[in-house]
Parts: sequence; C-alpha cells; structure tokens
Amino acid sequence: MLKGLFSFNGRYRILHQTWFAFFLTFVCWFNFAPFATTIGKELHLAPEQVKTLGICNLALTIPARIIIGMLLDRFGPRITYSILLMFAAVPCFATALSQNFHHLVISRLLMGIVGAGFVVGIRMVSEWFPPKEIGIAQGIYGGWGNFGAFGAEFALPTIAVVASFMTGGASNWRFAIAFTGIIAAIYSVIYYNSVQDTPAGKVYKKPKKNGALEVTSVKSFWAMILSNFGLIFALGLLAWRLEQKNIHFLTLSQMYLVWLVLAGLFAYQTYKAWQVNKELLIGKKTYAPSQRYQFSQVALLEFTYVTNFGSELAAVSMLPAFFEKTFGLEHVVAGMIAATYPFLNLVSRPSGGLISDKFGSRKWTMTIISAGIGVSYLMAHYINNSWALPVAIAVTMLAAYFAQAGCGATYGIVPLIKKEATGQIAGNVGAYGNFGGVVYLTIFSLTDAPTLFTTMGVAALVCAFLCAFFLKEPKGSFATAYEGEAPETQTPVNHHNSGILAEK
Repeated sequence: MLKGLFSFNGRYRILHQTWFAFFLTFVCWFNFAPFATTIGKELHLAPEQVKTLGICNLALTIPARIIIGMLLDRFGPRITYSILLMFAAVPCFATALSQNFHHLVISRLLMGIVGAGFVVGIRMVSEWFPPKEIGIAQGIYGGWGNFGAFGAEFALPTIAVVASFMTGGASNWRFAIAFTGIIAAIYSVIYYNSVQDTPAGKVYKKPKKNGALEVTSVKSFWAMILSNFGLIFALGLLAWRLEQKNIHFLTLSQMYLVWLVLAGLFAYQTYKAWQVNKELLIGKKTYAPSQRYQFSQVALLEFTYVTNFGSELAAVSMLPAFFEKTFGLEHVVAGMIAATYPFLNLVSRPSGGLISDKFGSRKWTMTIISAGIGVSYLMAHYINNSWALPVAIAVTMLAAYFAQAGCGATYGIVPLIKKEATGQIAGNVGAYGNFGGVVYLTIFSLTDAPTLFTTMGVAALVCAFLCAFFLKEPKGSFATAYEGEAPETQTPVNHHNSGILAEK
C-alpha cells in the first residue's frame, strides 16, 4: 500500500483525486472560521451570534450525510461527489455576499450540506482497496482531505490580504470565500470526467431497498430509531439556540414550528425505516448468519465519531478566536497557530488507520486512541494566558493527534460492517460527528473554552470504556477481499477516457 501511495496509477489515482475532492469541500466548509472575528466586527455581530454561526455551519450536515449516504449507495460516488462540489459554489457566494446576521445564518446552514462530502469518498475508497488495507486507505482519504480545514485557516487570510492590495481596501474576506466556491465548481467537472466508481469487471453493489437503512434484527431496528432521534434532537437544540434573546434569529413561535417540522421528519424517517424493514418486523423474513450485522456496533461507532470528529469540528471552529483572545494575538496570526490542529491531519488520521491495520485488533486500537483523546483534552482544560504559547500549541497538537487518529480508526471499521450499505452506515456515523460538533459548540456558546475541553475529555473516556467492553472485532477485518468478492489483482484495462491500470 505505502509503496504505491505516491504513484498516480490505478487505484492510487482514484484515491488521490477523491481525497482532493474531500479537501476542497473542507476548504469551503471552514472558510468562515478564519474570518469570524473580522466578519463579526464588519457586520456588527454580537459574540454570541458569531458562536452561533459556527453551530449553523454544522447543523444541516447531520441530515445531509444521511441523505447523501442513500444517494451515494444508489447513484455511485462519481456522480454524487461531482454534484456536491458544484453545489458548494452556492453557499460560498451566499456567504461572500452576506450583509447581516440573517444572511450569514442561511448561507452557513447551506454550507453544512457541503460538509457531507466526506461520506462519498468512504464508499469510493472501499470499492478500490481490500479490507487488509482499508484502514490506511481511509485514513489517507480522510486525513489528507481533512487537511482542507488547515488550508482554509492558513491560506485564506493570506489570500484575503493579497486581494485587499489589488482592490485597495481592507482584508478582502469576501473574495477569499467566493474563490473557494469557484475552485470547487471547476474541480467538480474534472472529477466527473476522470474517475470511475469501481475497478473494471467489478459490480457496484446497491442496497436492495432504498429510503432507509436495512437492518437484520428487530432489536437493531429499534436501536436505529433511537439513533435517528438523536440526530433530530441536535437540530432541535440548534433551533432553541437560534431563539435565545441574544441571538434574535427565530421567534418563540418559529422555534415551535421548527420543532413541529422536525417531529414530522422523525415520523417520516421512522415510517420509511418501517417500510424497508417491514418483512423482518412482522416475521416474514429472517437473515442468514452471513448477512447479519448488529446495529449496536454502528451505534458505538457513532459515539466514537462524536468524541473524535465531533471534538475536531468544535476545536477547529473555536481555536482561532480562542488563541486570539487568550494570548492577545492578531487574527491572522491566531488563525495560523490554530491551523496546527487541522494540519496534523496529514499524518494523524492516516496513522490511526495504519495502526488499525497493523496492530491486529481494530477494537483495541479504537479503545486506546479514545482514551488518548480524553486525557489530552483534559490537559487542554488548563490552558490560559500564563502558559508559554509553544506549550499551549503542543497540548493542542496532542489533542489533535488523538482525535484525528480516532477518526482514521473509526473508518477503518465502518466499511467492514455491511459493504453494500457502506454509504448509509458511513452517513449515520458521519452525521453523529456533526451531532457532537453541534452539542459541543452549543456548550461552548453557553460557557467557556475550559468547560468545552473538559466535556470533550470526559466523553472520550466514557467512549473508551464502552469500546473496551462492547465493541466487537469486525468479521474479515484483515482479509484480502470483502466477503463474496475475489481478491484483487492488477490487470491492464481500458476505461472510458481513463487509460489507467485498474484492479479487478
């Protein structure tokens, strides 16, 4: 795997093109954070409003990851990713043209849909790499793609300053944000015309039923319904936050209306789940042991993603302002320092996947890394202006390493649960990362940074305990091929407009 990583042939070309698609979605998704204080001052926003915009940025990613997971399993990653990249231009331009808080809320809610792009590549990579290499392959996809958060925090302020010299005005954050949308739209065309869903000769497996996740036991059905409720709850929490007196986006009656809509969405979601699993629930269908999986394992992975990716979302969203205020730094400098957190994605997330592949136990990899997340965030609780800045950065980077390695370890397991439903399972797990981000940032908006770090640390330690006692090693964790598929061998093939060496 590592020997061929820096080639641009066959499956490695698909991997590189797909992580770059993910990279661009993250640049777009996080293009607000580096300018949060600047935009707040220019548009006269209250501090609570700026914090709330960070929550809005994550909110619609929750349902979007589930919906896109379903579309992905049905239409394939090539089409799904291309459309999503093209759509990214819409909220980018909407943000760049915003004149007040209401405009920003709408644009950042739409941007949350772009944040769902991660799910698409999970299925693409699982089609091109075997189980024994899935951890490192998914880690590289996720880690190098997540590096887009660093790209946004580090590069966009510089682009804005350069643009300001050209226009003769102040830091041109509007141009920088719009520019990210233009690049994403251009790459959507390139991606559509240069990748394939599967290697030659390999059939893209689709779920037999669409509209909801197919489960294999009655107990799993009710666990799935409870999981769905958690995601609806996160959206309801956001609506409550938008109604608070220091935010002034929703009135009380509008908040109740949103809650009613969310209740209707949950009822519809439950109905679709019942439709898909009706024969199982009324006893007309049973699954052979080889077809079964436990939704409790999906639920555990959802919780691990709350503690690792959820905490990463919260940290990336609040660290620029945290360093700026705690150490009295200029916003450009603070943004560059805070960018050390997402910078580590280059190595930390792939290393989590690699450790998962090589350690011999995906379960214990997940357990140990979760404990590391907990300890490092509890250390970050004590950061204040009496600390030497390099020490504060070091502690931040330690927390970043464990959180991002945990993401890699989580998605070293996800594709191994049920191959044909990988998009939907990845969507559910990914949505809970955003659930964690929404909950953590809501806590931050109501309290302070030390409380946030403590909450994230304790949650991760609880997660480590649950993984140690309840997470199971997936079947075929280190096999040379997925169940029911022949091992891959390299064979020259001609694909439409590709001219690549593909595996089949």
